[in-house]
Amino acid sequence: MQNTTDKSITSVTPSFSRCRFGIAVGDITPPVGIYHRMWGASKHDQATGVHRPLRATAIVFESLPEITPRCRQVLIALDLCLLGIPELELVYSAIETRASVLRHQTAIVCSHTHAAGFLALDRESLPGGEFIPDYLQRMSEKVAQLVADALNSMQDATISYGTGWCDLAAHRDQWDEQRQHYVCGHSPLTEADRTLLLGVVHDNHDRRIGAIVNYACHPTTLAWDNTQISPDFPGAMRDMVEEKMGCPCVFLQGASGDLGPRQGFLGDTSVADRNGRQLGYAALTIEEGMLRGGTRFVYQGVVESGAAIGNWAVEHIDRTSSDPSQVVSTWRGKIGLKYREELPTVAEVELELARLTREEVEANDRGDLQNGLIKRAMVERQRRELTRRRSHPPGSEFPWEVALWRIGGAIWVCAQGEPYSYLQSELRRRFPQHPILVASLGFDWGLGYLPIHDCYGKNLYQQNIAIVERGSLEFATDRIAAEIALLLEG
Repeated sequence: MQNTTDKSITSVTPSFSRCRFGIAVGDITPPVGIYHRMWGASKHDQATGVHRPLRATAIVFESLPEITPRCRQVLIALDLCLLGIPELELVYSAIETRASVLRHQTAIVCSHTHAAGFLALDRESLPGGEFIPDYLQRMSEKVAQLVADALNSMQDATISYGTGWCDLAAHRDQWDEQRQHYVCGHSPLTEADRTLLLGVVHDNHDRRIGAIVNYACHPTTLAWDNTQISPDFPGAMRDMVEEKMGCPCVFLQGASGDLGPRQGFLGDTSVADRNGRQLGYAALTIEEGMLRGGTRFVYQGVVESGAAIGNWAVEHIDRTSSDPSQVVSTWRGKIGLKYREELPTVAEVELELARLTREEVEANDRGDLQNGLIKRAMVERQRRELTRRRSHPPGSEFPWEVALWRIGGAIWVCAQGEPYSYLQSELRRRFPQHPILVASLGFDWGLGYLPIHDCYGKNLYQQNIAIVERGSLEFATDRIAAEIALLLEG
C-alpha cells in the first residue's frame, strides 16, 4: 500500500500491476500404474488410481505495448513434487522448440505435492518406472503447447493484490520428548507464517481472467498410506476458487521448508480436500475485501450526523505514461552458497546405499518384515541422496538460482529448493509497501532445504540433509533484498 500522510492518513492506494497477461491450463495427470512411491515408509510402488487430476499452468506477462524495452517472461506451475536437471531439460527444450521462448525468459516451479509420485528418469527400472520417460516427454510437449496458448491469449490486464491469513499451515519442526530429538511433524507452540497473498487479474472490460494463490504449506496431507495420484490440497482449493470467480486459478507454493498442514501424513483424500477448501475460503474472503488495482480509498471529509462521520470513498486513478504500475523489469542470477564441509562424497553414499540394500534383502530373507520395511525406507533416503550428490555442481559453492520480477508495484520471487518461511516473511517485512509473491521449488531440486541459522546443530531432518552451511538463508535473503531495492528504484 502507498499512503499519503501528514498528521493523518487521508488516502490508501494499493500497489498493483498493469501489463500484458496470458494464462493457459491443462491436464498433466500420469497414467495409473506409473511409479508413485514418494515416501520411504510407503509399502506400494505404483499408483492405483487418481484422486484429482494434476495440472500445468502457463502464465505469460510482459510490459504494455507503449513501454520499452518489452520484457516478456513465462512462469510454469506444475502439480509435481520436484524436477531434476534431466527432467527440467525436457520441459525447457520443448518450450524453446514449440513456443520459441528461451530459457532465460522461463521459470518452472512445482507445487510440491508428494502424491504426484517421484517421476524421475532414474526410476525407470523400478515397478511402474517404464511409464516415466514417455510421461515426461508428453508432459513437456503439453506444457510447451500451454505456453503457446498463453502467448496467444495475451491482453492488457491489471493485477490486484490482497493479503490475508489461513490457519492451514503449521510449523513442523517438532520436539519429541520421549526420543529426545526433533521430528518432522506438528509443533503447536511454534509460530508459523500463515500469510496468504492473492492476486486477481482483470482485463480491460473488468472481467476476471486469472487468480493467483500464493501460500506456504507442504502438500503433505497425503503420505505413505495414499496410493492415488493427487495434487493434494491445492486441487480442491483451485476448484472452489474457479467455481466462485469464473477464471483459472494457479497455486504457487511459498517458502514452506518449515511449514506443513496441521492435519497431514494421512491416506485419507477427504482430508486433503478439506484442507484445500480451508485455503479456498480464505482466498475468497480476501477477494471480497480487496481494493482493486487502479483505485484508491480517499478521505472525503466530515459528514455531520449523530456523530461527526469521517467519510471515505473509492476513487479511480487516471492512468499516465509514467505510471509505476506499468513497469516490468527483471533480475535473474545465481547466488553462491558455501557447501557444508561435512558433506559425504558420492563414493561414500554409494557404499552406504549398497550396505542398506544388502541389509534390506537379509531382513526380508529371514522373515523380519518390520526391519525390512525400515531398511527399505533407509534405502530410499540414500537413493535420493545419491541422485542429489551426483547433480551438485563442483566447487566450494552451490549456485542457488533465483528469478525476480518487478511487475508494477509488486515483486515476484522465484527461488530454487525449499527455503524456510524466513525468506518470505523477511522480504515482506523489509518492503511493506509492496506485495511480495514468493514461489519456491523453482528450477531443479538439487539444493533441497535451506533452513534458518538456528536450525543447525539441532539434528533436524531439514538441517541434516541441507547441503549449504549455517547462515546461507540469511545471506541469500540479504542478496535478494538488495536486488529488489534496485528493481524498485529503476
